[in-house]
Amino acid sequence: MSAAPLVSVVIPVRNEAPNIAPLVAEIQAALAATPHEIIYVDDGSTDATPEVLAGLPVRRLRHRESCGQSAAIMTGVAAATGTWIATLDGDGQNDPADIPHMLARAEAETAAAGGWVMVAGHRVNRKDSWVKRRSSRLANGIRAALLRDATPDTGCGLKLFPRTLFQAMPHFDHMHRFLPALALRAGARVLSEPVNHRPRLRGASNYGTLDRLAVSIFDLFGVAWLQRRGKRPEIEAP
Repeated sequence: MSAAPLVSVVIPVRNEAPNIAPLVAEIQAALAATPHEIIYVDDGSTDATPEVLAGLPVRRLRHRESCGQSAAIMTGVAAATGTWIATLDGDGQNDPADIPHMLARAEAETAAAGGWVMVAGHRVNRKDSWVKRRSSRLANGIRAALLRDATPDTGCGLKLFPRTLFQAMPHFDHMHRFLPALALRAGARVLSEPVNHRPRLRGASNYGTLDRLAVSIFDLFGVAWLQRRGKRPEIEAP
């Protein structure tokens, strides 16, 4: 009998057929010494994504229609059985080789101080277009000023956190953009870790820059509202 997974790697995808097999191979290599499971959530793909996933050793879930990246992450985490969740984008730009040292840091921090810990990837040398890098820099500055989440790059898809922490967060569309702020609201500590970032080699982005900018301002104020109304009671021993 195989060991229960320590890490569930959750990957939301939409029309990423050419990138799936290479990324699965990289995840398997990176986590060869760690009990893990790989969960792909196909967010209503119209290309060969379902057929590619059917031929790989992964758990696969599918949305009949596209519901967005946050909904796909929620579906994946709900199905996960690992103690820790690692999320990464399905386009191959995040490097699975970063997961083991993020896990080691999270486990060390948990052992030292207890409680929940989220480790958020920080793409120090981004391999994106000028438009993406510029819009992210602007969005990160506004978000940090309003939410004070002390995270330089919340847009990085590579994050590691306890499954129980995610379950304690409010779930809503576009929540994946604000995971560090929501983790802080839940009482977790959030750490940023420099990670590798790679250029996209195959396919095109399915979650566009303009789509992100169109909804971000409403979401930002909504999360700020949630922060002001979050309370964490201290439980006294009887």
